[in-house]
Amino acid sequence: MYQIDDLIMYGSTGVCRVSDITEQVFNDEDKLYYVLEPLYQSGVIYAPVDNEKVFMRPVISEEEAKSLIDDIPAIHTEIYRNSSMQQLTKYYQSVIDTHKCFDLLKLTKSIYQKKQAALAQNRHLGQIDKKFMKRAEDLLFGEFAAALHISREDVQEYIRKRQKLLSSLAQEQYPLCAELAQQPEDRKKAPCPWKGGGACVVL
Repeated sequence: MYQIDDLIMYGSTGVCRVSDITEQVFNDEDKLYYVLEPLYQSGVIYAPVDNEKVFMRPVISEEEAKSLIDDIPAIHTEIYRNSSMQQLTKYYQSVIDTHKCFDLLKLTKSIYQKKQAALAQNRHLGQIDKKFMKRAEDLLFGEFAAALHISREDVQEYIRKRQKLLSSLAQEQYPLCAELAQQPEDRKKAPCPWKGGGACVVL
């Protein structure tokens, strides 16, 4: 059971703060409810404590957020293409519905690659791709912001600066990393100085 002031992920709404836990009568039924205040939307949500219809989980920790950000360059993605708008929508929604940050990272990265490929051919990214990329980014950046105690607007710059710093640290502490990481298939050979335990960094 969540406690007052806990930050949780609530369905497609994203990050919410538990502002209260109260008994309410709805449809002649007395139940215990979480009173949720979305961090990036207006309004209040009453969610049954025993809710099984809408997905809920705690927001990831600061360490988990940093670890995910550090792993972004090494995340392997494949561009998903489908001429059927229905099937494309179904696929993207299935990824969103996992409610996992790693899956959202893979989705945003793959659609970004799809966008770059389209631009190289003087084409535009499809509306469905744009829609789900924004949806995934809103959920992901909102959770990163809450975990890192920064504003959602600052998340992209935080990611850029952190990855630049980590790359610089790796090259300073392990000068052979750059040479080892020249070829795509060898990029994971560069040791990661801030994680240890055989972990690697992509330069």
